[in-house]
Amino acid sequence: MCGIVGYVGPQQAMPFLIEGLKKLEYRGYDSAGIAIFDGSKINVQKSVGRLNALEQLVEQKPLAGNVGIGHTRWATHGRPSDANSHPHTDCTGKFVVVHNGIIENYMHLKEKLIAKGHVFTSETDTEVVAHLVEEFYDGNFEETVKKVLATIEGSYALVFFTEYEPDKIICTKQDNPLVIGLGDGENYIASDIPAIISRTRKTYILSDGEMAIVTKDSVWVMNRQGVPVSKKIFEVNWDAEAAEKGGYEHFMIKEIYEQPKAIRETSGARLAKDDSGIIFDELKWTKDDVADIKKIAIVACGTAYHAGIVAKYYLEQLARIPVEVDVASEFRYRSPLIDDKTLAVVISQSGETLDTLAALKEAKKLGARTLAITNVVGSSIAREADQVIYTWAGPEIAVASTKAYTTQLISVLMLALYIAGLRGTMPAERMKGFIQGIRQLPSQAHELLEDVEDIKTFAQKYGFNEDVFFIGRSLDYAVALEGALKLKEISYIHAEAYAAGELKHGTLALIIEGVPVIALATQGDVYEKTLSNIKEVKARDAVVIGLAMQGDEEIKKYVDHTIFIPATDKYLAPILAVIPLQLLAYYAAVTRGADVDKPRNLAKSVTVE
Repeated sequence: MCGIVGYVGPQQAMPFLIEGLKKLEYRGYDSAGIAIFDGSKINVQKSVGRLNALEQLVEQKPLAGNVGIGHTRWATHGRPSDANSHPHTDCTGKFVVVHNGIIENYMHLKEKLIAKGHVFTSETDTEVVAHLVEEFYDGNFEETVKKVLATIEGSYALVFFTEYEPDKIICTKQDNPLVIGLGDGENYIASDIPAIISRTRKTYILSDGEMAIVTKDSVWVMNRQGVPVSKKIFEVNWDAEAAEKGGYEHFMIKEIYEQPKAIRETSGARLAKDDSGIIFDELKWTKDDVADIKKIAIVACGTAYHAGIVAKYYLEQLARIPVEVDVASEFRYRSPLIDDKTLAVVISQSGETLDTLAALKEAKKLGARTLAITNVVGSSIAREADQVIYTWAGPEIAVASTKAYTTQLISVLMLALYIAGLRGTMPAERMKGFIQGIRQLPSQAHELLEDVEDIKTFAQKYGFNEDVFFIGRSLDYAVALEGALKLKEISYIHAEAYAAGELKHGTLALIIEGVPVIALATQGDVYEKTLSNIKEVKARDAVVIGLAMQGDEEIKKYVDHTIFIPATDKYLAPILAVIPLQLLAYYAAVTRGADVDKPRNLAKSVTVE
């Protein structure tokens, strides 16, 4: 997973390339590089390390020119190094390529090219593409790129540049995102919209199999056979400052505090004004539509998978439809029992998660109706699915997902209520109570964020422990999974979540004196059993932080510390309960001096298998 930028126009290319890469560093940050045509040849500067390493290089030796491309990398083939950094060139240095994705047949192609005399300088799959361009070039850059695309196999966004035709950049995509920004006498290329919104709001979003020839005055889009493709301009309506930190120390804490707004925007227009139900104009399902659904299959990865586990409780208990939840990377390989009576729901913040996209395609192949829940309009998953529910969380920059998760939860809850309304599985008064509860969530989330001093204190006190355990039952267990993931991915503390009833089946062996246990107890129907499990870990001298609803005085008798969330319906509790866990993870990472927004070995959008 990597970030790509490109520029063609009358201005110096370098400022935009560096600026754009900064906005894309969340896609990968182990190395970066740029290539710019100076009027006679292409000059390349690249460096291992964060983007500031490249910035220091170009400050010492600026690259002049009006056409250029850039790249920030997350390693897949070859370790992070100067040599493996992009852009990559051919033997002559006259052809330059940047790439996001994986070339699956690169080793076979590399062996053939080496046999023909090509000399490789990196371990990457991408360098093969540059040498293929050199091998196939016959004086026509466009036709050469088509030959290359007919030769390679895999998933990619690719940008090609040559000093033989230096007034243009050619780009294409397959399974990985690519956007063209339309300027006035200048044009831009980027992996994601945040890289270009400070320069233009008019974009073309490329679809799989399309390629574009980009000059300063024009953009020609075609398929790989050269047939022109008519593209609609997608007007970006994001605030240009939405991708900035806004005075917060990190993007993650900024995005945690944006959750009340994100919840309001995701839910507001979908709640009937008379509180009678849910309105999904993007679905417009009928009773007959949902009557055909005999099973729901939810597929996702990471945080989105945890949202899917919560969704299982919602859909089964409220809509009364059987639900399976799969990790996307496993879905295709278990021969899932999917047919035309199955609704496949895929969840992905970016809409570009490759395993989830592949699972979506598999579900469609097996005959399922497909529904995507994603945060990115025009993303690959959004385009592939039959229908889409957008979460409207706004851009999420921090690698650790926060507001995307809470908006996924509110979306799957509304989906369950929507289906329940059509199936007649919920009394009108119960539905009205749910809608009124959802309306209160933004203010309740805001209330939670007003006083975080106790959470800071817990993080400072226990932030240097190497093991932390989370326990809960029912929906609390689903939220505990996400709390543990947040803690481990940004603070590097070994954190595990367990269904509290499983303690006796092995986990108690890990509970020793002083180990922190975070116990969620918001679910009234299993409350007494959860208290029993809390007593079990306290008997082994664990330090217990209890998370419960305001007004719960009983839990104080059995725990060392408490975190309270505003009282709400048990089905709404996960949306509030996760916020203190996000804060705890954040402040633990800060206490330990970790890089909160860019945790080691991780990247924001996982576009490789």
